[in-house]
Order: sequence, then C-alpha cells, then structure tokens
Amino acid sequence: MAFWLARERRGQHSDYIQRFDPRFWTVNFPRPMMASVVTTAADALRVECEFHHEGELAGLIWDSEDTLDHPLLAYETQRDYAHCVLRFRWRSGGLLALDVPHGPTLTIEGRDAAGNPRAWYVRLWNYASGSPTDARIELPFSALESGYSLPGEAIHPADIDRMFISLVPQGYVEGSTAQLPARVDGWAEMSAISCEGERASLDIGDVLVPAHGEQIATAYDDSFNQTPARLIRNIEGLGYRGRVVHYVGMSHYFRLEPLGGEHYVSLAGGAINRPCEAWHRAYAAAARDHGFDLVWSLSYELFDAHCWNDWKQRAHDGSPALTGWEPPSALLSPAHSGAMGYLQQIARAFVEIALDAGMPVLFQIGEPWWWTVPQTGAPCLYDASAQAALGGDPVEIASLRDPLDAAQTALLDAAGDLLANSTLALASAVRDAAGGNAEIMLLTFTPTVLDPATPEAWRANMPVGWRYPAFDRLQLEDYDWLVGGADAARRHAYNWVERHLAYPAAATDYLSGFVLDPADSDASWPLIDEALDKARERSVSQRFVWALPQVARDGYTRQPPGEDVMTPFDDVAYPLALGRDAAASPEFSTSVAVTASGYEHRNALWSDARMRYDVGPGIRSEKELGTLLAFFRARYGPARGFRLRDPFDFSSNGMTGAPTATDQPLGNGDGIASRYRLVKTYGEQLRAITRPDLATLVVAVGGVPTAAWTYETGGWIVFDTAPANGAPITAGFLFDVPVRFAEDRLDVSGLSFAAGEAPSVPLIEIREAA
Repeated sequence: MAFWLARERRGQHSDYIQRFDPRFWTVNFPRPMMASVVTTAADALRVECEFHHEGELAGLIWDSEDTLDHPLLAYETQRDYAHCVLRFRWRSGGLLALDVPHGPTLTIEGRDAAGNPRAWYVRLWNYASGSPTDARIELPFSALESGYSLPGEAIHPADIDRMFISLVPQGYVEGSTAQLPARVDGWAEMSAISCEGERASLDIGDVLVPAHGEQIATAYDDSFNQTPARLIRNIEGLGYRGRVVHYVGMSHYFRLEPLGGEHYVSLAGGAINRPCEAWHRAYAAAARDHGFDLVWSLSYELFDAHCWNDWKQRAHDGSPALTGWEPPSALLSPAHSGAMGYLQQIARAFVEIALDAGMPVLFQIGEPWWWTVPQTGAPCLYDASAQAALGGDPVEIASLRDPLDAAQTALLDAAGDLLANSTLALASAVRDAAGGNAEIMLLTFTPTVLDPATPEAWRANMPVGWRYPAFDRLQLEDYDWLVGGADAARRHAYNWVERHLAYPAAATDYLSGFVLDPADSDASWPLIDEALDKARERSVSQRFVWALPQVARDGYTRQPPGEDVMTPFDDVAYPLALGRDAAASPEFSTSVAVTASGYEHRNALWSDARMRYDVGPGIRSEKELGTLLAFFRARYGPARGFRLRDPFDFSSNGMTGAPTATDQPLGNGDGIASRYRLVKTYGEQLRAITRPDLATLVVAVGGVPTAAWTYETGGWIVFDTAPANGAPITAGFLFDVPVRFAEDRLDVSGLSFAAGEAPSVPLIEIREAA
C-alpha cells in the first residue's frame, strides 16, 4: 500500500487554533516525582503532581515549535509574542501559592534583542488579581517584567523558544535532595484561557487521512508529558481506526513508598499514582468519544530503580535481569507471588478505568518471558522464588547457546509452566475485575523467543500452556527481524507458532514497527509498511503500527488502499509469433542542455532502458489480423498490460541461450536475508526481471542448484533458509517483457494489408515495481 514520510506540510489542509490552546501544553519533571496534564474543557487544563523530595519541580510548558505532532498536524512555529496578551484563571492546591517565594513563576527562554540566549523569570503574582490560590492572571508580553517585584527587567518578547510555569510542593527547599516527610499531592488548573493581540492565532495542520484499515499503538512512558486529547487528534487525523494498543508502561504508572533513602513501588493508597490515573481516565474518555477502543497492555517489566530486589529475575550467578535501556528496567519473576500479585492489582486498576468509561475490557499481557542475558545467553531462572518453585536446587544452565542435556531442557519446560500459570492467573484477575466479560490477548516477541542462537529458549518462553484457546487472541511482533531483513526467520516463526500454539488466523494479530533511531527512518518504514501488507495477505485482520511517537516524529503517513476498477495487468502472452521482422528499440531519457559556447551538459534520467516494439510486421494473414484485433479489444487498448517474448532477448544465458542455474548473479548471502530479486546484467546495467517463465527458473547457492526456495510475484526468489554469509546466489530463466499497446487506437487499412503492407502495432514496456 502507498505511504510517504511527510517531513513537512506542503499545501495540505490547515486551520487555526488559539495560541495557548490547552491541548498543546506539556509537562516535564525529574524522577521519582510524577505529573500529568489533561484538558478539562476547550479552554482549560489540569495538572496533577506527586512530589517525594523537597527540591522537586515540575514545569507546565508551552513550546513555540511543535516537535511532538505529526508534521501534517503540527501547529506553526511562532517565536514572536510581541503585542500578545495571555489571560487565564489560576487555581491550585498542595503547591506553593502565588504570593510566596518560589510560587508559580513563568520562565521564558529565548534571546534578547541582540540575539543572545536569555532566560527571564516572571512572577505570576505580580500580574494576578484574586487570592494566592484562585486568581485571574493577565500577561501582556510586550510589557512583561522579570523579577520578584515590580518594576523589574523587561523581557524581549520577539524571540522566545519556550516558556513554562514552575510547580513546586508545599515544603519546597530549592536544590534539596532530602525526602519530604510524606508524599505531597498537588494540582493546578488553568481555565478560561484566552489570547488576544497580534499573532493570537496559529496556523495548524488539519488533515484527515481516510481510514486505511490499520490500527495504532501508544505507550504512557512515551506520552505522559502530552495531553490525551493531543494523541487522539493525531491518531484520528492519520486514518487509524478501531483499536489502540496502549502500553501502560513500566516507569510512570506506579505509586511509590520510601525505604532507606530510596523509593519502591507500592500499593499503599491505591495501585497507580494520581497523575497516571487522571491521564488515563481522560485518555479513555477521549478514545471512547472518538470511536476508539483501548487495548490495555501490561508487561512483566518494571523500572529497576523502584523495583523490589526479590521481585527480579536473576541469572545463576545472582545478577538481575536488566534490559539495555538507560536507565534500565528489570524483569519480574513469574514465580514471585508478590510481584505477580502486584501486576494483578495494576491490571484491576486499569480495568476499573475502562469500565467507568463505558468501554469494553480489552487487555494485553505484553511480552512475558524469562530474560536471557544478551552478552552470555544465560537464562534468568534463578531468583529465590524461581529456585524454590523449580525444586530448590535447579540444574545450572550457563548459556542457552550451548547444547543442553535432558535435565536442562526439563528445567526449561518447568519454567515455561511457571510462566504460563502466571499469565493465566493475570488473565483470570482481569476477567474477574471485568465481571467475566473481557477479551485477553498475549503478545510475544519472536526474535527473542525463537532466536536460532538459543534454539531451546521457546520451552521457557512460549510454553504449551499458551496454546489456543488459553487466550482470546495471540499477538506477534518481530521488528528486529523485520528491519534487519531476516525474512526467512520471520516466515519460519509464523509457521512454527501456528503449529505450536494453534491460534487460527482470525485470532492472530500483528504489530509492525518500530524505528528507534530517526536516522533509520528512510530504510525502516518501507519494510514496516510492507509488513502490514504481508500481514493483510496472511488474513491477519488486526494490524497495529508500533508506535505513535515514531509515526509522528518521522511523518509516516499510511495511505488508504486504491480501488482498482479494472485489472491493470493480464498475465497472458501476446498471442502471435514474432518473426525477425518485428522491431525492438531500447530507449533512455536524457536531458541535454547546450551552453552558449556549444558545450553540453547531459543528465541521464533513467537508470535502465525501456523497450519499445512494433509487432505489426509479424502479421501475415487475415486470421492473424483478427486475432490481433480481438486481443487489442480484450486489453481495452493500452489499459491492460500483457506479456511479450522479445524475439531478440529472452534468456538469462546470453540473449537466447538455454538457461542454467549460474547465469545471472543475484547477490551474496549474509546469513540473514532470504529474498533476492531476479535481474539480468548488461555490463554495468541491471535490468529487473518481473515476468520470468517459471517453468524455466533454476537457482543455485554457491554454484550448487537448489530447490529450497519459492517464487514471489514481482520477480523475487525467497529461500526457505537464509543463504550462508558470502555464498554467491545465481539464477537462470527465460523471461517475458511486460508491455501494453502504445496507442488508444489500432490503424489497419484493408487495402494496404491486402497489398502486403504490414500495419504498425506499437507496444511499450511497462515499468513494474520489483
């Protein structure tokens, strides 16, 4: 399906928003405090905060440049605030009030009149009327002055990058890292937000891509700083419909309790923190109002700094199972009753949010597994709880990359049973919380679970206890293989999982993505987009793009499927034999600019020649003329393509020789890629072959003919197993040229034909995507 990476808006539909629209404010803060911002009306927002240390500060931010929305939906960059006035009502609780030192202050970051970077600090109380916790505030940017009291230093309003209102707890001590005596919950509201004066409105992208059949994934850890309304606007505008897989995260949802100078996850006072709850209630309401269903996703992963040590999976040497993220997260042990009970309480909290919003309960258990240490291949099956559950002194497995004996594979099977039981218990907790009416999905990551380097890892990480119908739906993700070109591994995984877990296609979902590094976007997005098409071809009805932050960052724009009113290509051969009288003409397209002095600048616009033919001279009789006219009508003239065997060049072996398996080099194996394009070389020129004669197609790897491959439409050889690194891949074949009639009409004169004059029947080669 067509897609494009929209780096910027170029003439697409736009609209206007009021500057300081509450949907586009963000929050930021240091760990371990938490904060979130939601819209409460078209002109209002609310911030929730939880503070744990005396020196913690949150910022409520307005950016002059929109770096978060998809480029087709972003608001314009406008750094000039001169002669602009912002008004709003301010209310707060649990925070330092407006009238005290360190109370809410507007920090403005930009440049002074000379272009030097500057920051100004505008005390909001100086521009307020009302009480310290309930006041009307008016900020005329051309008359704003920084400082604790007025008069102060005038700000320069014409070159501002961003501004933020600081929010600090009661008991705040600037620069202190000491713990507060107790957690402080604070909140602030801005309502009746209005902007007047010059540049009070901002141009904003307002595209509405037609629905294309794909769905989207989001994550709280990636979007906690934005308003839910902003996310839903992007999702809907980009053509996504139906379900949204929403990962509740591993680092921002939890409550914390202090212990020994640190903070650890806690159920004291509720399962999830107040900012998280407020955000997700707003997200659920916005999704419901726009016709989306949320799939709540919870994993066995938790931010390491706040994870109880006995909850963590551990390798045989006692080292914890830590991911490669910075800072790292830890994997929870499926054998630890406290850790698993904690996840069940978290799940119940999100089920409650779904039910309160009047939404169906859709729940994903996300990538549950026993961790394998990437550097060593050591499985993390040896935390105290796991050892007790696995017999007290389970056999050591130093590395899953080594050959395993019967006792070691039995240990992996037993660990798989523990994992299956823990996921089934979590599913049961969700169903109980939903009153029995819940749809449970399980997501697994095949590049790790089915890594060929650890061939027995599936025993622990894809246990038989997951077999259909243990869960309502199975969801697969394989982005490491996808962006790495490991197509053979991907296909093998689909077939293996289908046999092993037996979920029907109608109960199997696919997540395609993601692009961690923006430098990889041009290379990775075509693969991700193609994977969605391939999943559709496999009858996978629920397909998700992972994830919205990368979609917005890179401008990925999926287009709706076209509606073909006729078949563009008929896979039939031209019905008449061509003699040597037929004409074949390769052509290029070259621009030639002649300078005033007579020199030429030439630019080749095509990398390969396109063929033109005149097949009229091959027509010898009225019967053949009738065959031609019938064939022309059946193709609707030039509307439909067809095959033509070029009488001068139709073989991989020279021009017309019998093909052999070593005729044409297709590339060299790398141990990963399994898909190679058929080509024919003409010196330094490569010609893509999209219409081979399949009955003649032969393939060799390392000079040895092989049948361990299949043909994929468009001229691709797909090997069952990726060829070994460095192995030359060759092929031989006869081939046809895809062509069409060049004209809408066919001129035939009966008198001239009877006199022996051949008609002109021009054909032109079709460029086909290979």
